[in-house]
Amino acid sequence: MPHVPQIKIPATYMRGGTSKGVFFSLNDMPESTQVAGAARDAFLLRVIGSPDPYGKQTDGMGGATSSTSKTVILAKSSQPDHDVDYLFGQVAIDKAFVDWSGNCGNLSAAVGAFAINSGLVDASRIPKDGIATVRIWQANIKKTIIAYIPINNGTVQETGDFELDGVTFPAAEVVLDFMNPADDDAGGSMFPTGQVVDDLEVPGVGTLKATMINAGIPTIFINACDIGYTGSELQDDINNDDKALAMFETIRAYGAVRMGLIETIDQAAGRQHTPKVAFVAAPQAYVSSSGKAVTAADIDLRVRALSMGKLHHAMMGTAAVAIGTAAAIPGTLVNLAAGGGERDAVRFGHPSGTLRVGAEASLVEGDWVVVKASMSRSARVLMEGWVRVPGDSF
Repeated sequence: MPHVPQIKIPATYMRGGTSKGVFFSLNDMPESTQVAGAARDAFLLRVIGSPDPYGKQTDGMGGATSSTSKTVILAKSSQPDHDVDYLFGQVAIDKAFVDWSGNCGNLSAAVGAFAINSGLVDASRIPKDGIATVRIWQANIKKTIIAYIPINNGTVQETGDFELDGVTFPAAEVVLDFMNPADDDAGGSMFPTGQVVDDLEVPGVGTLKATMINAGIPTIFINACDIGYTGSELQDDINNDDKALAMFETIRAYGAVRMGLIETIDQAAGRQHTPKVAFVAAPQAYVSSSGKAVTAADIDLRVRALSMGKLHHAMMGTAAVAIGTAAAIPGTLVNLAAGGGERDAVRFGHPSGTLRVGAEASLVEGDWVVVKASMSRSARVLMEGWVRVPGDSF
């Protein structure tokens, strides 16, 4: 029987922060995939190589981890005073599912460079030398991100000496401002329960102290000691333990219901990207996954976070925004683990090393407000050209 040949679509494979993904310009995509729906999801699943029952994504561009099973679609912005619209799709590895419920903070660092390289930013906004300010509309969560992209001789500068724990080689620094990071869909409040700390009842686990926050990405923070951990765990300590992973998924599901993100526990399976679960602990020395020693003096607290059902090898950028925001608000579990009090920045230890994120919080008419959260990442193009998929796969 005849078979439909492969088609090729312009694409760029980029690293942003500690993640990698396939980037597309919307207008370059097949017509049926330029709008949200089943065709778009099927196309991106085939590009990445999902669903893969072997969990390897061998027949696609994915890297078989939550950090490398990602797609980005960019277009000239439809919003006033913005340069580019950025839509992020988190592709499940073993399921036929693309989660559009949140942003990727790490890949946000690569959006500005791709937008400039693709002509999505007006040339008048790009200096010959210096910093280009790229105004990004994050379409998943309807928020603004400002990316400061270094420019050398009219082109994006990707090389440099900025080092980011979790990334092997240095590169140029990209500063990101996540503006007004609280989730407006949560009624405008960062804390959907109205409390900075709640008692979260989780059947089979117990009643846990939890800070549930919508900032950067919906995140459930719990104390490491309450679930039998120290806060210095690395990936193998969690990801090789099926019982532990099931516990975290149960916590995530019950937290999602409590946050109003889903109505029933069963719906958590269809919303894998959000919310995140993270556990925190006071500063203490540990050895990172690279063998680098992290001392207690290097950090304000330790944080470990799960993404798509696995402990993340470093820290998701959006979760870092949640960490920085929660740290700036007195009384949250993140703030208490960091020693309490008022602060406008925090440096935390994660499995790959350390990361600093800044946020300024204020109490306005009884609600906590954060104008922006800031952090530095890096990004670079790994490969550009065309990605190919069978023509009948979407």
